[in-house]
Amino acid sequence: MSALLDAKFAAAGLDWIVPDWPAPSSVRAFSTTRNGSRGRPFDLSRHAPDPAVMHAELRRWLPEDPVWLTQVHGNAVCHVDAVLSDGAPRADAAVARSAGSVCAVLTADCVPVLFTDRAGLVVAAAHAGWRGLAAGVLETTLVAMRVEPDAVLAWLGPAIGPRAFEVGADVLEAHCAEDPDATICFTPFKPGKWLADLYALARRRLARAGVTSIHGGEHCTFTERDRFYSYRRDHGVSSMASFVWREA
Repeated sequence: MSALLDAKFAAAGLDWIVPDWPAPSSVRAFSTTRNGSRGRPFDLSRHAPDPAVMHAELRRWLPEDPVWLTQVHGNAVCHVDAVLSDGAPRADAAVARSAGSVCAVLTADCVPVLFTDRAGLVVAAAHAGWRGLAAGVLETTLVAMRVEPDAVLAWLGPAIGPRAFEVGADVLEAHCAEDPDATICFTPFKPGKWLADLYALARRRLARAGVTSIHGGEHCTFTERDRFYSYRRDHGVSSMASFVWREA
């Protein structure tokens, strides 16, 4: 089914990304890029110049409007099926079991992590920057899914790459205080600075939690300028989004 969605995006002139993962046929997922159809910029941040046009484009591809989150780089999880109001819940991950309920996260350098289980009964999405990873957002998402970790599939969407993410000692300490071997995810760069591999940190946390099927993680939002927004490169607020849902 991922090949079918890929073909539909291509026919619409979209370079959006469909996960290459062994998800059940009932599960749908994709990540947007900075490019909309017919070469128009596509920005899903609240500061976008014409959000109505962006969301109209999205409605072509989603079964219903997603539950948007107020993301705060924490580890809270929103249960999408239980959301009753139009407000944006304060959380950095979402989980859903009902068919058609769409989980969504916004990113522009942080890692969007999409989840499902091998039976396709539950889906989830997490916004995982260095703070969220250190706070355990992936682990709390797995707990909220309520399935055994070895039954979970995870896909890492476009994020800043390991050769572009310069960090200080605070980031190193946040990850290595609890897990000293996480130093392998950091490359010394210059005095007091390291290059951090967010993908490796995410994979490490997922694996330590018991997830064995981990996919994606091959893009760099910072260096792939023509395809992705980058908060660090652009000093802006433009965003891409990643979505996952299950069909009946």
